[in-house]
Amino acid sequence: MKKLLQLLGLAQATPQPVTKEMEMFCYQCEQAANGGCTKIGVCGKQPDVAALQDLLVHALKGIAFWGAKARQAGKKDPEVDRFMIEGLFTTVTNVDFDPEDIARALRKAASIQNRARNLAGPVDASIPEAATWQPAADTAGLAAQGESRGIRSRNIDPDVKSVQEILLYGMKGYAAYADHALILGRENDEIYAFTHKALSATLDESLGLMDFVNLALECGRINLVTMELLNQANTDAYGHPVPTPVQLGTKAGKAILVSGHDLKMLEELLKQTEGKGINIYTHGEMLPAHGYPGLKKYSHLAGNFGGAWQDQAREFPDFPGAIIFNTNCIQRPADSYKDRLFTWGLVQWPDVKHVDGFDFSAVIDKALECAGFEENPGQEILTGFGHNAVLGVADKVIEGVKGGAIKHFFLVGGCDGAKSGRNYYTEFAEKAPKNTVILTLACGKYRFNKMDLGDIGGIPRLLDVGQCNDAYSAIRIALALSEAFECGVNDLPLSMILSWYEQKAVAILLTLLHLGIKDIRIGPSLPAFITPNVLNFLVENYNIQPIGTAEEDLRQILGENAAA
Repeated sequence: MKKLLQLLGLAQATPQPVTKEMEMFCYQCEQAANGGCTKIGVCGKQPDVAALQDLLVHALKGIAFWGAKARQAGKKDPEVDRFMIEGLFTTVTNVDFDPEDIARALRKAASIQNRARNLAGPVDASIPEAATWQPAADTAGLAAQGESRGIRSRNIDPDVKSVQEILLYGMKGYAAYADHALILGRENDEIYAFTHKALSATLDESLGLMDFVNLALECGRINLVTMELLNQANTDAYGHPVPTPVQLGTKAGKAILVSGHDLKMLEELLKQTEGKGINIYTHGEMLPAHGYPGLKKYSHLAGNFGGAWQDQAREFPDFPGAIIFNTNCIQRPADSYKDRLFTWGLVQWPDVKHVDGFDFSAVIDKALECAGFEENPGQEILTGFGHNAVLGVADKVIEGVKGGAIKHFFLVGGCDGAKSGRNYYTEFAEKAPKNTVILTLACGKYRFNKMDLGDIGGIPRLLDVGQCNDAYSAIRIALALSEAFECGVNDLPLSMILSWYEQKAVAILLTLLHLGIKDIRIGPSLPAFITPNVLNFLVENYNIQPIGTAEEDLRQILGENAAA
């Protein structure tokens, strides 16, 4: 166990004692410095923003207390429910860096708290401070309130705190997916009910470790419900993704770059730019948008520019047009492109122009001012292998396995990031034997998605399933294979080699644990918010393992077939 902790870096990941010099503490993402950012976030989050986000989570817990009580009495309010989702998503890594915007959310939280309290009516229970919190008069005062309500302020058992954080981060993850679904007019009351129940539970001092373990696993189930909801919303609006070549070169003309995850925003921009001589390029997690029939029909959806989110500071200065973020992934913008940068939805950065609603005229005007691209065709890569496309050739896949042409499947995907150690995923894809198939999703794919890995009987060896939320498709594929071979998912020739960065990855991991999937390899390091005892629970019950070297992991997984 000690060796495992050393491999994962957890021996050094324990938060340091609080000192007066520490102005913040955040360890919710993979790149958290030395077990937790204490001066400024590695993501660029300032201490006041960290404090405001801590206060917003605190306020959401208070609202959940009243929301859960109201639901016990058979009462609910859509405005209260939707605010919970927006509030949680606001605190996800790389979403909202604007203190004034978070302050506005906090003032609204106070109003929503009163609304939820009135809905619940008198309660026969002690009322936690979070449920009676009132906002300070200004942003500085709110930040001061938040400083005393962060992670370190909760003096509870470390293992309980660890599982509570896992639960909270899982909820933040599914809140992102629920927000995308809501933008397309889809919601599910089961998601709202669990959000109130689980957040309220973190205020209940009578609950113990296993209560929160069970809530975390239930969070995994709710994330599956949420991903299914979003999948249905996306496919109803734009059709099921189909295998589609995506151009990595450029077309002559003006240009707008869209980074993020939200398909509705992209659709509206495509509508408003049609016939204006502006080409639309995707970046990061927007790449899979090219596979949707309802989006690929626009001829000016020109291609994909750049790679994963962490490369934006290097790539964006060379993009000769307007750039817009529609979900988390934004980094501190450089002056060289800040005047061409826009945000939308819950994404905010101080002094960056924000688009409210679906009027993209300011973005279009900026694109028309810029030089645009010259014609420069480049490599093509494939996307669009969602569960509908893969299961459409399931007979060939099954035949390939039974005939011995396909020996193993790997799901190699997840978040990308800047921390060292992620070259492992490139090496793993390079060294995986030619009789194996790699499913990939999320921005982790950028570590190897430009490689030509060939095919097996006409089936590409590299199948891009889509965005992070398209883990739903990967799960559907795995379940379908288990039915075809009449075995459990854990008995399939399938291994999951995952990379994580932020809270949506936590939600997906909880979904896999909810489904009982074992032997998952995770890297490049495990979260700093997992205590040794909680890690031991995961190892003993699910055989979660850290990634090693590509060669050694392939040898352990495939045995004698590793060099086939």
